[in-house]
Amino acid sequence: MPFKSITHDVKGELGSISRKGKSRSLRVVQDSLVCINAFKQSCWATLPYELLRDVLMRIEASEVTWPTRKTVVSCAGVCRNWREIMKEIVKTPEISGKLTFPISLKQPGPRDSLLQCYIKRSCNNQTYYLYLGLYQSSNEDGKFLLAARKCRRPTCTDYIISLNADDVSKGSNTYIGKLRSNFLGTKFEIYDSQPPNVGAKVTKSCSTRLMYAKQISPRVPTGNYPIAHISYELNVLGSRGPRRMQCIMDAIPTSSSELEGVAPMQTEFLHSNLDTFPSLPFFRSKSTRTKSSQFGPLSSLRDGMLVLKNKAPRWHEQLQCWCLNFNGRVTVASVKNFQLVAFAKNVVVRQEQQENVILQFGKVGNDVFTMDYQYPISAFQAFAICLSSFDTKIACE
Repeated sequence: MPFKSITHDVKGELGSISRKGKSRSLRVVQDSLVCINAFKQSCWATLPYELLRDVLMRIEASEVTWPTRKTVVSCAGVCRNWREIMKEIVKTPEISGKLTFPISLKQPGPRDSLLQCYIKRSCNNQTYYLYLGLYQSSNEDGKFLLAARKCRRPTCTDYIISLNADDVSKGSNTYIGKLRSNFLGTKFEIYDSQPPNVGAKVTKSCSTRLMYAKQISPRVPTGNYPIAHISYELNVLGSRGPRRMQCIMDAIPTSSSELEGVAPMQTEFLHSNLDTFPSLPFFRSKSTRTKSSQFGPLSSLRDGMLVLKNKAPRWHEQLQCWCLNFNGRVTVASVKNFQLVAFAKNVVVRQEQQENVILQFGKVGNDVFTMDYQYPISAFQAFAICLSSFDTKIACE
C-alpha cells in the first residue's frame, strides 16, 4: 500500500470524527476524547517504534527535493509521535542542504554549496516573494519560502517579513522579522522576532505600537532582536563603480566562516501565548519609548562578529562595464547585483576564503532576481540583506 494512502487513512480517521462535533462546548470536549481514543485504537498507532522509525527514514531518504518532499511534512503533521520522529530524522540545511520545515529558514545554509533561490518583485503592492529554486534552468516553478512587504514611514522604511504570502503584517502570527532603513537608505538593521541566541536583548521602537485593529493581539510577540547591520558607502561625487556595502552579523561569530567554525542555530519557533508574551499597552507615552538601535557609523568593526563585504568586481575593457563571475546565475547587468565574502580586519585572510562567496544576488528578469546563499547565514538573513538592495539610495548611486 502506498504511504500516501496510509497518511490519508490516518488523517481521514481523525478528521471524520472531529467533523461530527460542531454544536456545543460539551460535545466538542467529548468528541476530542473520542478522537484521541480512536487514534490509540488505530492500527497505525500500534506500530512498534523501531518499525515506524525505519519506515519514516526510508520516506525521508526518498524525498530528495520539492514538491515531492511535502510527504515528509505530511508525516510530521499526523500526530505528536510521528512529528518527534521526523524532527530527529530530518537533518538541518547545514548537513542535508534541504529546506524542509519552516524553522529551516532560520538555520544556516549548507557548507559546501550555495542553496539556490530566487526573488520575485511585485511593484504594484510593494511586495517581494522568496522561492526555493526547484530547477536550475527555470525561475518559474519554485517552493514558496518567505514574503516581505515594504512600508514607508516619515523617517525610515520597513520591510516586514512573514512566512505567509497572504498576510504580511507585524501583527500576524507568521511574522518572523523585519528590515529597517534610515532616511537616506544607506544604513539598515535586520531584526529577528525571536532571540538568535541565549541572552539576546529585545529592543523596542516606535513601530512596536500596533497600528491596525487586526494587529492588536496579546498573543503576538512585539519584541525585536537586532541581528545584523548593513551599511552602503556614500557616493556623493558620483564616481564610477558599483555599490559598496558591508554587513556586520551581530549574531554570528567571525570564526563561523572558518572550515570548522560554528554558527548559532535556532531549533524551533517560540510559540507565543498569554503567559510568555504579556500584552503591551496599546498606546505609549513618548517618555517610555526607546529607540531600537541607532544607525551609527559602522566603520569600527565589532570584535568577534562576522563581517561581510561585497566582492570587488573587475573592469571589463571590451564590455566597458564592471564584471563579477556569477557562474551563469545572473544574466542582466544591474547596480543591485552583488557578491558577499567574509572580511576580517587586521587579519590575513586566506585566498580561498576571499573567493568563497557566502551570498550572491543578481538580476535575471524585469522583476526576477536570483539569491544564492550558504553557511553561516540563513535564508531569512540572506533575504533581508537582499531586500536592502531594492531600497532607493539617493546618496549611493
